[in-house]
Amino acid sequence: MPILETAPAVLLLWAAIGYLLGSIPFGMVLARVMGLGNLRNIGSGNIGATNVLRTGSKKAAALTLLLDGGKGAVAVLIARAMAGEDAAQLAGLMAFLGHCYPVWLKFKGGKGVATFLGLILALAWPVGIACCLTWLVTAAISRISSLSALVAACASAIWMFVLGYGSAVFLSLALATIVMWRHRENIERLRAGEEPKIGAK
Repeated sequence: MPILETAPAVLLLWAAIGYLLGSIPFGMVLARVMGLGNLRNIGSGNIGATNVLRTGSKKAAALTLLLDGGKGAVAVLIARAMAGEDAAQLAGLMAFLGHCYPVWLKFKGGKGVATFLGLILALAWPVGIACCLTWLVTAAISRISSLSALVAACASAIWMFVLGYGSAVFLSLALATIVMWRHRENIERLRAGEEPKIGAK
């Protein structure tokens, strides 16, 4: 954990800002604006880029991926610039929680992979790149998106330690735990050998 140097009231403020940024459901907004329908009635009903892709719009899916990642990155970068490292980590965590559990959607949000990668890239870019490469290598071998996300999330704490960002190891462990919880249905399908592969109809 980073040294807590920021005043508690200021940390609470950045926690709130991070959560509000993270809770913006870009996937649902883009789907509505681009006339793609209500994501809750499409595919898995999830608000993330993977489900947006099921609308048939690669553009909307790509924008959702970038914006969901961007909100995590923005929360970290602004908090770091205006308060410090402790505020940055807290804002990143809360942005992630905001995406997964947005108050506007009755706390039923996405699985957080894009937001996770975005905030990790902003927090420690070498670790973010390592996580992205971990995702890509796992996806290339397994052809399973959810497994790639799980491996990348679980590897993040290792990468934090190996690459010299020890103060963020506990944050990475917390994020990985939530990613695993959000993917619990995928984990069950992986165990049963029923998780669909990338590109499968």
